[in-house]
Amino acid sequence: MIIFLNISCKDNQSKDSNLNSVNKTPPNIIFLMTDDQRWDNMGCYGKPEFETPNIDRLATESVVFDKAFYAVAICMPSRVTMLTGRYNSNHRVGFVAPDNFTLSQDDFSRSYPALLKKEGYRTGFIGKVGFTVSEKAQRPSTPKEHFYKENLSGTFDFFAGAETVDTKGFIAWPENDVELQRIYAEPNRKKYTRTLRTGEAMLRFIDTQPKDQPFCLSVSFYAVKHDNNNHMYMPHFDLFKNNRFSVPQNWVEGTNEELPKVVKDNARGYYLHKQRSSTPDKHQRLVRRFATQGYSVDQQVGLLVEKLKEKGMLENTVIIYTSDNGRFQGSHGLFDKCLLYEESVKAPLIVYDGRVASKENARRENALISSVDIAPTILSFANIEAPKSMQGKDFTPVINKTQDMSQWRDAVFMEDLFLVDMFKQRAKPEAEVLRANQKLIEENKSYRSHGVRTDRFKYFVYYEHTPKIEELYDVENDPQEQHNLVNSKEHRTVLKELRKKTEEMYQEVLP
Repeated sequence: MIIFLNISCKDNQSKDSNLNSVNKTPPNIIFLMTDDQRWDNMGCYGKPEFETPNIDRLATESVVFDKAFYAVAICMPSRVTMLTGRYNSNHRVGFVAPDNFTLSQDDFSRSYPALLKKEGYRTGFIGKVGFTVSEKAQRPSTPKEHFYKENLSGTFDFFAGAETVDTKGFIAWPENDVELQRIYAEPNRKKYTRTLRTGEAMLRFIDTQPKDQPFCLSVSFYAVKHDNNNHMYMPHFDLFKNNRFSVPQNWVEGTNEELPKVVKDNARGYYLHKQRSSTPDKHQRLVRRFATQGYSVDQQVGLLVEKLKEKGMLENTVIIYTSDNGRFQGSHGLFDKCLLYEESVKAPLIVYDGRVASKENARRENALISSVDIAPTILSFANIEAPKSMQGKDFTPVINKTQDMSQWRDAVFMEDLFLVDMFKQRAKPEAEVLRANQKLIEENKSYRSHGVRTDRFKYFVYYEHTPKIEELYDVENDPQEQHNLVNSKEHRTVLKELRKKTEEMYQEVLP
């Protein structure tokens, strides 16, 4: 079934574009996050071949950000960053040592859902959790059990989630919600895929929402990650099975010998590309499957908006759409994510505010936004002051055009702390894991990196490598990042400035 939206309301034309004129009634807030969805894999970001009509239509009445970036581009730490408004090197929740802690209950209490709950919001979570909350921060970050009911029920009134897939370690409450339990019962599992189940649960939350209480619903789709048939709704796959998709200019057939040796020798994206995206047929096969899953998500977004309209809620609801990280899909001769090229770190970000939504108020926005800004911005929509622990910036003034842009940031900080060899060590005793980490650094196998993205340039450095390896790109004139300018005499000043900027921002990030 294809759902096409007609979002506009009759009185939209009379709505003031300035959020300061909006009444103080707390808005409902819906935060939609996909998994591994590359920023340009949708129509509103320039690729209509992906067929995302509902998201595209939502974008026509939204602020669409063209320079939004992930502070970290891999699922667990990225999700915690958006939840807490803190950088990876600060919250230290991630897959590999030394930054492989769980999120403590104390830290979780300062996340946007917990703070909204304290202020009277009804809160819900549906989908992939991707991280663990424990009484105190502890290693490893990926324990065998997650105890969602024990650790999250005080924050979420409505929950239907699992660590990675909703067929393993899944739990849902309220337990007496017969319809919610039916959605995830075995007959429904066989009939529908994970994305359609997520959509059903999302609509169930709206159907059970009291009229006299604001709500915040966080929906974390399991799609578009993984591309086997079990994760796809095959009737949707039939729409794309014969399509030929455009190929990015920086897609590499075979191997990319221009990558730094430490990346080629150690990063999983290099060898995964050989396996999965290094030929035209492999690339097309994968992109068709990512498009299928993106389309399935798009259909759920359509159903959500129609449900909000049906319930009379849309005009007081903020919808934020993004992903947890990008994906290379063969660009740069890489698969996977993490590394700090645009395909990995650039984010889709669409913000719809039903209180002022109209085609006249919609626009594209070039302000530099970081995923660390999500939490304080959500709190700002609810008129709640962000705690001091949050390191991000509230970008509602950018949305409502009250921000003096000369005072807005001139760079975003990003980092990659993931090493695949350390990921393989994660189940070993802590002391052994930490020794293994040090050994990798000493053997010059670490490709951990951090850097900054300005309006025009991208700089990052593999800082644990000896000697340090640097990359500098004029992304405005070289959006495919094909020409490393580190050795360019013309760009010596820029290089020096961004080196300094990176170190300054890194020091500010640390706990």
